[in-house]
Amino acid sequence: MNHNQQPGDGTHEDDAALSDFLASLMDYTPTIPDELVEHYLAKSGFQCPDVRLIRLVAVATQKFVAEVATDALQQCKARQAAVVKDKRDKQQKDKRLILTMEDLSRALREYGVNVKHQEYFADSPSTGMDPASRDE
Repeated sequence: MNHNQQPGDGTHEDDAALSDFLASLMDYTPTIPDELVEHYLAKSGFQCPDVRLIRLVAVATQKFVAEVATDALQQCKARQAAVVKDKRDKQQKDKRLILTMEDLSRALREYGVNVKHQEYFADSPSTGMDPASRDE
């Protein structure tokens, strides 16, 4: 720490940076609509007329969703790489990544969110189809 700096100098710069950031939120259109954020905030008992705060929550939510999606993609790639190693004899024709509920559940678990899906949940496109029609 610089000994010539007064104790309150850093907080003034932080306050100015925060004010600038909050002002920039007025010009930003988040991916998650303000109305949706307001709905879920109201549902949890939080009312706020300040649009900047609503957009701040939207930006934080967007960041969280992006991080979870990225982590789930990494889980998917790791799972499919393990499948390819198990099937070295067969050439994998389809190189598409298929994100499953298990990939998403593992990614969310890293953030402390435990997902339990119902037993009737279809985790693959062929689940629930007649076995004779699956090969078509």
